[in-house]
Amino acid sequence: MTIIANKTVLLTGASRGLGVHIAHALAKEQATIIGISRSKTGLNKTRDEVKSLGGKFIGFTFDITNVEQLSVLIQHINNTVSPVDILINNTGVEIYQSFANYSLKDLQSVLTTNLLAAMELTRLLLPTMLERNSGHIVNISSLAGKKGVPYNSIYSASKAGLIMWTDSLRQELASTGINFSAICPGYISETGMTVDSGLPIPTLAGTSKPEEVAKAVIKAIQKNKAEVIINESAIAEFLTKVMFGIGQVAPQFVDAVYRWIAVARLNQMRAENFAKNQYNRA
Repeated sequence: MTIIANKTVLLTGASRGLGVHIAHALAKEQATIIGISRSKTGLNKTRDEVKSLGGKFIGFTFDITNVEQLSVLIQHINNTVSPVDILINNTGVEIYQSFANYSLKDLQSVLTTNLLAAMELTRLLLPTMLERNSGHIVNISSLAGKKGVPYNSIYSASKAGLIMWTDSLRQELASTGINFSAICPGYISETGMTVDSGLPIPTLAGTSKPEEVAKAVIKAIQKNKAEVIINESAIAEFLTKVMFGIGQVAPQFVDAVYRWIAVARLNQMRAENFAKNQYNRA
């Protein structure tokens, strides 16, 4: 079992949403947290909350979509604190849209934020982890990476990429002492992108509290879990796994399930709202 206490953890997206709850969970484990976000105000708020829990937090204001400058950020971090033991690639963005209406800028934004930045951060941190034969990379993916969802296809592609890339690296570096975990939550209540949409989640789709997702991240690190699916309850998680298994041999059956539980309709409504907002700003 991996002990998180006194480990240095780099957490992206640390100023809001799920990232704040992961920071809280890490603080309770007595980790030193390096928080990355574009929001200095948000980072300061997370810092104060972590300190109130007895944890240590150092914030760096940075936009990780500036992938060419990530090496400068990592050098600055290495000069400021001890080497990173654990990387949690948590930052994510989604744009609900019919695929034909995506712009090239939209594609680049989602893929860079959700996938390319995570890859580059990992590439930059791996050398010191390999020197120490120790480390853990945690990639926050999504159930949308296990089964594509309509009107959010680029997000699904980015999260599926995270899962496959995590799987590949885990095998490639199996003998190095570096561990890899992909975390796949469904809809998350109370905070983050699900709440930002302003639309209710279909009852049968299931939701998970952010605290439970954060606990799953901690457990994945402690017990070296390769992939974790999170969805409301143990029963819901089991049924979700069964559904994905069926989807390997009958993908159109799961398409029908998604229509039945109204996932497709929810995303269509989100895309319509996005289009209206864009029109209103024009």
